[in-house]
Amino acid sequence: MKSKIFLAAVVLLASVCLAQEHPTVTAQPNTVYVGADGKFESAPDTAVIQFNVSVQEDTSQAAYQHAAREVEQVRQVMRANGVDPKSANLGFESVQPMYDPKNPKQKVIGYRVTTNITLKLKDFAKIGPITQQLAEANVAESQSLNYTLENIDEAKSKAVEDAYHRARASAESLARASGRSIGELSYASVDTFDVQRVFAPRMASMAKMANAATQAPTEEFTPQTVTVTAHVNALFTMK
Repeated sequence: MKSKIFLAAVVLLASVCLAQEHPTVTAQPNTVYVGADGKFESAPDTAVIQFNVSVQEDTSQAAYQHAAREVEQVRQVMRANGVDPKSANLGFESVQPMYDPKNPKQKVIGYRVTTNITLKLKDFAKIGPITQQLAEANVAESQSLNYTLENIDEAKSKAVEDAYHRARASAESLARASGRSIGELSYASVDTFDVQRVFAPRMASMAKMANAATQAPTEEFTPQTVTVTAHVNALFTMK
């Protein structure tokens, strides 16, 4: 872990080369300026399942009707697992004419309707049954699963606390080395970083997998922890 330590009596803070990354602090006598990184690891609280429903028919109306039937099967899978279909989000819906590649006049031979659906689950026990049943119903063209942390405020606060403790420890080490001690916090700035999404495998050809396996691919595995990071710059007085 790198900590940048600047003693005001020795280094002029106005000439810090990292001015583009951190705020400029006016040098003051008998102060010490430190910067440190901190982190907090937390178990994810939300599973995000994304999948596409894509069908092709000779006419756009037939493609819409086919897509509607496929999506209704998705609703049935959700209801069967105690999930309200209204909790799913529609990412996009597209209608694409399909052309005969061998015809130079670009003759339309059909229409493809594609719908993207996102489902967020708090109950991780439902992940396996839902993904497998969608595969068995053969309605999802592809599926992806990732875990994230939606209740992130507390995690950010703990990451900031960790960064501050590291910054103060660095300042105290320098103060002891110079025969002095640290006083009050005079100035601080904080940067926190977005939560990292974890464990996002692409689940292609799930229908074939479901027919061959008795357990969902996620069975008996624990989701990887989510890491939230923060950076703190702090200015302390010197005693």
